[in-house]
Amino acid sequence: MKITVVAVGKLKERFFEDAIREYEKRLGRYCRLEIIQVADERTPDGAGDALTRQIKEREGERILAQIRDGAYVIALAIEGKMLDSEELAEKLGQLAVSGVSHLVFVIGGSLGLSEAVLARADYRLSFSKMTFPHQLMRVILLEQVYRGFRILNHQPYHK
Repeated sequence: MKITVVAVGKLKERFFEDAIREYEKRLGRYCRLEIIQVADERTPDGAGDALTRQIKEREGERILAQIRDGAYVIALAIEGKMLDSEELAEKLGQLAVSGVSHLVFVIGGSLGLSEAVLARADYRLSFSKMTFPHQLMRVILLEQVYRGFRILNHQPYHK
């Protein structure tokens, strides 16, 4: 299975880069991983609803340009379904068994995802009702995907 993570914004801290490299290495035995960063838009303080919507739409266009036809898209969204690690593993397993060969996870920018991206998503996943920095969310997502593969393969992983 190929897994692509499309994320808004660039990594800025080395420790996030190091963590992501570590999970890329670990995931290499389970899937082909690709991480695509798309540019984020500068959001001025006190941006109104119209500007906020425009920013999300511009970022959304960049995200959608990276998603190939036929890919199964999971959007990370606060209003999505919350799963525990075993349920995420089960979801990954179900997708693989049903013939999904390309899975795309989408991580939005600071304002979230555009309606167009949410409409394209096949599934909406929430890690929490809290908001996380997109840089940290990449690490959390990769760790949980790795944990999911370990669970699916009946391999030990710390709890």
